[in-house]
Amino acid sequence: MMNRILVIAATSLLLAACNESAELPVDSTAAAAPDAITIAGNSIIVDTHIDVPYRLNAKPEDISEATESGDFDYPRAVDGGLNAPFMSIYTPASLEAEGKSKEVAETLIDMLNGIVAQSPDKFAIARSPSDVREQFAAGIMSLPMGMENGSPIEGDLANIRHFYDRGISYITLAHSLSNHISDSSYDTNHQWNGLSDFGKDVVLEMNRVGIMVDISHVSDDAFWQVMEISAAPAIASHSSARHFTPDFERNMSDEMILKLAECGGVIQINFGSSFITAEAREYSTARSDASKQWLIDNPEYTEVDSYRLFPAIYAAENGALPFATLDQVLDHIDHVVDLTSVDHVGIGSDYDGVGDSLPIGLKDVASYPTLVQGLLDRGYSEEDIRKILGENLLRVWQAVQDYAAITSSST
Repeated sequence: MMNRILVIAATSLLLAACNESAELPVDSTAAAAPDAITIAGNSIIVDTHIDVPYRLNAKPEDISEATESGDFDYPRAVDGGLNAPFMSIYTPASLEAEGKSKEVAETLIDMLNGIVAQSPDKFAIARSPSDVREQFAAGIMSLPMGMENGSPIEGDLANIRHFYDRGISYITLAHSLSNHISDSSYDTNHQWNGLSDFGKDVVLEMNRVGIMVDISHVSDDAFWQVMEISAAPAIASHSSARHFTPDFERNMSDEMILKLAECGGVIQINFGSSFITAEAREYSTARSDASKQWLIDNPEYTEVDSYRLFPAIYAAENGALPFATLDQVLDHIDHVVDLTSVDHVGIGSDYDGVGDSLPIGLKDVASYPTLVQGLLDRGYSEEDIRKILGENLLRVWQAVQDYAAITSSST
């Protein structure tokens, strides 16, 4: 990053010196550099984590039109240039013990298919990078799907093919609790010391089927085991850099980011303030601890209620969460680029999934041009910005599907 800044500065000084020494003719045919809105509009923007389905399950709205709540709807997405928001098929960790994970996942997938059926001029399910590119050319917003929490697999490897056939393109192996596949970064109960034996089979079967392995939410041990056994690149669908949030296992350490890149993968930066700054992380941890006690004191409420209702209760007594800024989000992108290259970072905003904690300047899906302007201001080229916006993720997704095609053709 420092080298890029020095090059830009040196170029600016050279141009200034030339201007002082001579009156140079102006080339009236030279094209102006594209602005942020143009780049956002002409690029494929892939955001790998938007929690629309579960939001609508709790409060139905017509997202094909402007909505009163939430971070995503079609008009705002169009304003932001968003082309391929991965719809998160999220199942709360508590459902595994109840045996309801698969049932809820099926319901959310059905809901999303219903949304597409009602607005085929606006939305289409995308099952591959080629679908995204074709739908982009046709002016249709792609809705690929990622499954947040592997609990719906319910101990049956056949369900991986089943969910692939239903349109699932990545699976986050665990969520807030360790499950039958993997330990969770949020759970002190590391019952498997990484992946279960079944979880290792899940990773290999995802490789064979062509579903991206998502290591967001898993424990560090589980991450390293995925890196060891996965034959195809993995992703972190909505994680940020632990460098800025020490001791927050949910984010990725520098060593993990380097290994993910070495194996061809990509980290998609989470916009939530508590993922971006240590100050917001400290506040969020204290609030999370308080919410657990609130649930004990108010057993009529659920874990989901604690996400939706408790933040306002906590803020009334403790003040508002200290929001991160656009520049601090950009610092995470810079950090990954400095560690690896511009080929291993992208966007996994967690819109509709992080509640009130979105950064100043990036409050909803209309905000991608603001992010693009920030990247331009930091000296990123248009080509590099297109990689960050979506091309990096599309490359990894294609590699996963290519590996599956080769594997199936050799058996």
